[in-house]
Amino acid sequence: MTEDNGYLLDNRQSEAGERFDALAELFDDSTFRHFDALGLTSGHRVWEVGAGGLSVPAGLAERVGPQGYVLATDLDTGWLTGVTPSPNVEVRRHDVGQDEAPAQTFDFVHARLVLVHVTDRARALRTMAGALRPGGVLLVEDADPALQPLLCPDEYGPEQERANRLRRAFRQLLAERGADLSYGRKLPRLLRESGLERVEADAYFPVTSPAGAVLEAATVRQVRNRLVDRGLADDEEIERHLASVAAGRLDLATSPMISAWGRRPA
Repeated sequence: MTEDNGYLLDNRQSEAGERFDALAELFDDSTFRHFDALGLTSGHRVWEVGAGGLSVPAGLAERVGPQGYVLATDLDTGWLTGVTPSPNVEVRRHDVGQDEAPAQTFDFVHARLVLVHVTDRARALRTMAGALRPGGVLLVEDADPALQPLLCPDEYGPEQERANRLRRAFRQLLAERGADLSYGRKLPRLLRESGLERVEADAYFPVTSPAGAVLEAATVRQVRNRLVDRGLADDEEIERHLASVAAGRLDLATSPMISAWGRRPA
């Protein structure tokens, strides 16, 4: 992620690991499907931006093989350092919103759930696009919470109403910290404006799953003090919501994940 004291979901908090595992279960299949469809293969050199946890670097390393190379960067590499999934993965601290691109060029550059939180998103996108070799692919996957704002799309009772009220409060915190809650839908246009060709995009979001419940509980625990301090929720309301999540009575949807990709002209 970018170095920004306003970042709401700090990777240094203990809940970050739970969130990484849940996000991997929710979205890795979709992400890896895009890797395969876009021709990621043995020998490719890849930059994974804002890697967070290990699952995506591991999936990339498996696809590029021992002749390939994966550079996994993040502002906070604590969840990556010392447990790299393969010898062809290098971990490096890097702030995509402020730092220059790595010196080498890449066949494939990927970022998931990164740019929506970066203050200078335009610079970050230029940095990633500029790191591509001619013909290289940039795949950016980011959420669009404004496109589907509900945690419980089927709001049929008080528990679901409470869940959606807390989701609105969480979205308010994100917006106050500079997150662009409609960023995902802009990606196709932004990739074209970055000079990429053959731009396409699709969207995916789970509507209910065990991993969604894990993600919700970890996220709420991570931000509960901020919700209470801002007067957006009280402790009793949060405890009731966490109990509903733990009991499995809620169908918890994610925001749509917009996957957009394009190629640098050859």
